[in-house]
Amino acid sequence: MSITASSTGSRSHWFAPAFGFAVVTVGALVTAYSLATARARFDVSGLPFPGTATSTAEFIGYFAATLAGASAVGSLVYIIATAAPDDQSRIDASAYRMHLWLERSAIIWFCLSTGMIVVDAANAAGVSVSELIVKGGIGDALGASESGRGWCVVALVALVVAIGSRFTVRWMGHVLLLIPALIGLVGAPVTGNSGEGPDHDFATSAVIVFAVAIAILFGVKIAAAVNAAPAEALRRRIQLLSVAAGAAAVLYGLGLTTLMTTGTSLIATGYGRIALVVMGVLTAIVLSDAFLMLTGRLLSRSLAAAGALALVGVIGGLSVMAVQPAPRFLVEKFTSWDVFLGYELPGPPSAVNLLTYWRFDPLFGVAAVVMLVAYVIGITRLRRRGDSWPMGRTVAWVIGSLTLLLATSSGLRAYGSAMFSIHMTEHMILNMFIPVLLVLGAPVTLALRVLPAATGDQAPGAREWIQWFVHSPVTKFLSHPVVAFVLFVGSLYLVYFTPLFDTFVRYHWGHELMTLHFLLVGYLYYWGIIGIDPGPKRLPFLGRLGLLFAVMPFHAFFGIAAMTMTDVMGGTFYGHVALPWLASLNDDQHLGGAIAWGASEVPVVIVVIALVSQWARQDRRAGARQDRHADTGYDDDLDAYNAMLAELARTRK
Repeated sequence: MSITASSTGSRSHWFAPAFGFAVVTVGALVTAYSLATARARFDVSGLPFPGTATSTAEFIGYFAATLAGASAVGSLVYIIATAAPDDQSRIDASAYRMHLWLERSAIIWFCLSTGMIVVDAANAAGVSVSELIVKGGIGDALGASESGRGWCVVALVALVVAIGSRFTVRWMGHVLLLIPALIGLVGAPVTGNSGEGPDHDFATSAVIVFAVAIAILFGVKIAAAVNAAPAEALRRRIQLLSVAAGAAAVLYGLGLTTLMTTGTSLIATGYGRIALVVMGVLTAIVLSDAFLMLTGRLLSRSLAAAGALALVGVIGGLSVMAVQPAPRFLVEKFTSWDVFLGYELPGPPSAVNLLTYWRFDPLFGVAAVVMLVAYVIGITRLRRRGDSWPMGRTVAWVIGSLTLLLATSSGLRAYGSAMFSIHMTEHMILNMFIPVLLVLGAPVTLALRVLPAATGDQAPGAREWIQWFVHSPVTKFLSHPVVAFVLFVGSLYLVYFTPLFDTFVRYHWGHELMTLHFLLVGYLYYWGIIGIDPGPKRLPFLGRLGLLFAVMPFHAFFGIAAMTMTDVMGGTFYGHVALPWLASLNDDQHLGGAIAWGASEVPVVIVVIALVSQWARQDRRAGARQDRHADTGYDDDLDAYNAMLAELARTRK
């Protein structure tokens, strides 16, 4: 199939100039605000003033780069959710129009984010861009600027997306591009206001969801404005996606506004007034979409275009808020725990504190609840139609989801962010205990049994997406026993015995990234050993047992190394936290090593029991099959012998 721009249908001629006009208008407003507040913003924060031009460039650059990033990510999500690939997995003509939008957005995103590296470094150093370039010292300025390093990540990711989008028109290719695109999308927000000061653990997790939700909403609105959906069912899917993303943006946006303006009046500061306008526009968009959906009406192209134009203003307002200090930071005095943890710990770790001191994670805490609710809904649907579902799988998934909630939102995470020994306990639970339970829950099998299959000329839906993803070459490669083993073992050493851990432990986004990584590599590893879901080609049972026990020496060596090292992993960060009840960082690390060594045996017992049970169950099924053959007069061995004789006779003719 050949896809060309001319094959994508009629264009909405007025949307492109209207979109350009909206971008220019909002850019002008952002410029006017930056000019009016340039010096005052630096005077309040106590930072040296880099000059009006450099200060204004930061506002404009942030707005334009954020707009381009949201456009790229939103386009990717729209393509993945609506494309109807052909037999070679290439996207259809309708989705290709958004692919072209993706290509252009990614190039602009890369160029703008690269420029923002220099602009942000100049602002951090308190000098103009020209002065910074002439005198050099960009490296030193970036070393002192977390947001500058964040823009480096954004630029790198944007380059990957820009290049990747030029070399693929396949559905799975867009899924893979979405992974780095999401990292780039949150690179700037997590290193800004949300990553600083009191409650930055809440704010960091919340801004990740908020940024993704805004991008999805923006991309869906643009796509609906320039694309006439081919079928009503697909248009309703777009509308549902818009409502879900908008609702998440409103809820998390309200939470972020509350966190950033605590102790101040919303109408007393420019930040607060902009926040009120932004949240008002977002709420109006969501309520409009929800009203249409509840009344059975479809989102028209004109309404989608209006929503996209309004979101340009929303992103402009968010960019202005992101560049200036949040009001809360100007009225509160920070303690060292506020800076490095975001909260005050109630005292030394104890069983009571670990279980009762909760700080609900807006990212993984919500994910755990959603996983649990979605699984229960799936089981309920199965039973309503008369189908059964093993109780053991349900128990495993429920315990796994609740344990994820406990590990990421209880005192285990709060203390784990401040103490290596508790962190290692959290690591073992996330990497070796929770994945075992989730794999035994067989979520893919449940989803394939519950979700309806696309029929006739219907566009592929969630069931087809799961099938494509599970059976894709990428998934087969990652879930290969050898690859999964290397990832499972190698990542342990890569994270903790390199400078990566010093960076990850310092920032809450690092803890969230480690949580995601440990869960994924653990799931891939145990999927190949005790997985029930379709997917990787599994070894024989003895091979799986050997693969399981092969991990133990590596964990033992890691634990022994941590117990005998004189250097403290993450020592700079733990030294700044300076817990009063922690007399020795070395002793705490030695305890963490002992936990890593000893705790690894508990999940192994669970896996061995599950593996032996599966092995015995397979033998029983094989025995029952042989008995049925015998009862009907068949002899498998005799059949095989006769088949061999027949083959020999055929080849000798």
